[in-house]
Amino acid sequence: MEDAHRRPEGVSDETVAALGSLSKALETTERARGHLFSFHQLTGTADLELDRAVELLRAAGHHEWAERVEREILGRNVIPGHWTFQIVEAYDRTYYEAFKELEREAVDRLAQGRDHLFEAEMKEDRRTRGHPDHTARPDSPGTHPPNAPFT
Repeated sequence: MEDAHRRPEGVSDETVAALGSLSKALETTERARGHLFSFHQLTGTADLELDRAVELLRAAGHHEWAERVEREILGRNVIPGHWTFQIVEAYDRTYYEAFKELEREAVDRLAQGRDHLFEAEMKEDRRTRGHPDHTARPDSPGTHPPNAPFT
């Protein structure tokens, strides 16, 4: 195991488990944030497509419907006072940045800044020593190159 992922002396099993859980929660938050960006981009794409819908409604002679789409939906707030970019910004400022900072500080103070201790120890427990695809590090002797046949 490389030193960057070796448990510092005096760090308990409970601390490693707690930091692993905190890290997992942050990773889930990262995924949630990604979904917010998807929501933002999909909603924006739909709003821009409304320009084409308005144009086509007019071309088809449905001027009243084109006007309704423009007036009632095009550029509309998705929640009161907010477009999607404002939701993403508020999430970042209110929750995501605070969570990320707290997790970083906890790892720095409780584990000397060493990330993924829980996962690194799980890897050591689960890998098969001597197997070329179970090496401890990418540069370990005997590392099996990707897509190379076993010999």
